[in-house]
Amino acid sequence: MDFELDQDHRVLRDTLRDFVTKEIRPRAIDIDEKHCIPDDLIAKYADMGLMGSYLPEAYGGAALDILSYAIVVEEVSKACASSGVLISAHTSLACDPILHFGTEEQKKRWLPDLATGKKIGAILLTEAEAGSDLANVQTSYQRDGDDFVINGSKVFITNGGFLGTGVVLASRDRSQKHRGLSAFIVDLSCPGVTALRNESKMGIRGSYTTAFALDDLRVPADALLGGEGKGFRIAMETLDGGRIGIAAQALGIAGGALERSIAYSKERKQFGHPISALQAIQFKLADMALRVEASRLLVWQAACRKDAGLPFSTESAMAKLHAAETAVYVTREALQIHGGNGYVTEYEVERMYRDAKITEIYEGTSEVQHLVIARALLS
Repeated sequence: MDFELDQDHRVLRDTLRDFVTKEIRPRAIDIDEKHCIPDDLIAKYADMGLMGSYLPEAYGGAALDILSYAIVVEEVSKACASSGVLISAHTSLACDPILHFGTEEQKKRWLPDLATGKKIGAILLTEAEAGSDLANVQTSYQRDGDDFVINGSKVFITNGGFLGTGVVLASRDRSQKHRGLSAFIVDLSCPGVTALRNESKMGIRGSYTTAFALDDLRVPADALLGGEGKGFRIAMETLDGGRIGIAAQALGIAGGALERSIAYSKERKQFGHPISALQAIQFKLADMALRVEASRLLVWQAACRKDAGLPFSTESAMAKLHAAETAVYVTREALQIHGGNGYVTEYEVERMYRDAKITEIYEGTSEVQHLVIARALLS
């Protein structure tokens, strides 16, 4: 058992750290304040291969592994959690289900534009009455000749504001609950799709979180993903992988806050000495580092199991739960270490504190992760 990254992963990590320092961190405050990631920065992510990290080269991807993808999201999120979730939701929630459930024709049609960042991907699952309870999806579809017609509404759709490529979950017969669900690949700029609003949020404010209305949205038969009645399975397996991405985002937020706290504690002086000399600060830093390292091992374990083709649902839930709680804890402690300066946007940790909380909520709340883990233990 080897807990060290191999050379390829170390080179990737070091390259990312240099890119993040030069290109992302100087713009992170502006991204948060303007509630938008600039197009030119997204283009740089695409040029770096970050938008199609583990997609095969045949579809325009970088052909990396899932561990590499987790490293990407972690390192980017150390500076800008909004960029981290842009990449995570795009890759795990839109590219992944097409890659694993799509026909060869669907992969060739949709994945190249996603892999190269020409289109930004999203998954349209959540509704006002169907968050954790996906079997209660109210959005419906009917067959009409060679087409499907979809009607309904979706909320809290990460990356939705780009109006790129969406994977839409809808029900043929709501009385069948999860058995009636199907998934469709949709161009979100086409007629029948209306973006109602982009939410103003507490954190990850540079990330679009969009509400949609779907009114007589007509899609061709070849938009059906994985076959009729397969939507629930597609959603569940997609979310298992998505939790690795959000766990990596939470890990990055925590790691970034820890790095800034260590640096600040060496610079800030009280009572004639750097505050890093105070045992109270040392204990905080030690606890923060402990939780970050434990979260990293859980994230890497889940990623490596997915890479190996092993079951990873429980491991991804553990990683997501632990990393999310770590992000909230570490950013809170980071703000405390910074004192009054921690409350000022210039020092970044106040943004990280705001960004951290969502990781306990989306891609399955912490309560849902407890259930996933407990059911695996008791099965």
